[in-house]
Amino acid sequence: MLRATHTAKPPVSGHGPDTGGRRLPRILHPVAWWIWALALATAVSRTNNPLLLLLVLAVLGYVVTARRTEAPWARGFKYYLYLALTVVAIRVVFRAVFATGITPHDHFLFSLPRIPTPDWYAGIQLGGPVSLEALLSAATDGLRLACMLCCIGAANTLANPKRALRVLPGALHELGVAVTVAISVAPQLVQSVQRVARARRLRAGRGKGVKALRGIVVPVLEDALERSLRLAAGMDSRGYGRAGTATRRSRRLTGALMLLGMCGLCAGAYGLLDATAPAFLGLPAMGIGALLCVAGLRLGGRRVARTTYRPDPWRLPEWAVAGAGVLSAVLLFSNVGYDAAELNPSIYPLSWPTLPMVPTFAILLAGTAGFLAPPPTPPRPVIPAQRTQKAGIT
Repeated sequence: MLRATHTAKPPVSGHGPDTGGRRLPRILHPVAWWIWALALATAVSRTNNPLLLLLVLAVLGYVVTARRTEAPWARGFKYYLYLALTVVAIRVVFRAVFATGITPHDHFLFSLPRIPTPDWYAGIQLGGPVSLEALLSAATDGLRLACMLCCIGAANTLANPKRALRVLPGALHELGVAVTVAISVAPQLVQSVQRVARARRLRAGRGKGVKALRGIVVPVLEDALERSLRLAAGMDSRGYGRAGTATRRSRRLTGALMLLGMCGLCAGAYGLLDATAPAFLGLPAMGIGALLCVAGLRLGGRRVARTTYRPDPWRLPEWAVAGAGVLSAVLLFSNVGYDAAELNPSIYPLSWPTLPMVPTFAILLAGTAGFLAPPPTPPRPVIPAQRTQKAGIT
């Protein structure tokens, strides 16, 4: 028996009595998060100042903590941090093993046994004395690469990769599916490891370290294989890989337009980077290449018929988040208001790096995405059986 009850409808706007003037939670457009993360990674590539790089990691941690959802892929940012630490450690170890010698002004730390190398391997030595300056330089280079990896990890954590597939042009749909599957591997593996570890704890499994590796790896691999088979079956049932009604002439024309467009973009990039190149190899070649690529995408997208259910909106928060990341990269590449040497401080002589104001402001500006983005959608609560019976459902 179902007893009828009256429930009040939630307010439509974010200024109703139940929200107290706060914004309604919703999922931000995934492309906005990717633009923000890639722009911040571009800004990171501009500097090797360890203070700025650590500030970038702090900004990434704040934004991910403030705006991640409860989805399975939103729990993997800590694993990207582990990967970042591994990258830094590998970079330092390689610099210590492949020693380049020290100068009289370096601070000697230790010396590794030297391994003789053949004549054709001249210029590179294995082992030898290691200085503090060499290890600090290697750690800084590794930290920059680690920050870039964490930027990509933040994008994977904050953005739903399946939602990002909706906004791709029709001609890139198949490529987008492949990229989506590729970037979804890491979050799915994290979810599988967490599920297997939780099942081991429920079964009173107390093995840790190397002893527990076999009990975790085998179920995770089996789960990955089953997921791959289900994905293949689902893609085949939805007609993935079929060419549709496109004629051979249209496919050739699409390929020619894309090939010429890419050549134009490459020539334009070369013309912009080389000051001695002719003028027509700069912006004109890049503009023509971009137009040819757009024409090829439009022509190739006609053969892919897609429907969109509840498209993701692009509103003011999306513009604000993407703009914060792009403006951060522009400020770091503009060299306005600060000395360019402050972005790449020299190890020699050994001294504490400075913290320039404009780059610091630019990185903090990227951190405003933590409150410019709307709060994420909370997970749906599960109603227990007892509460269902009290509501009148018998």
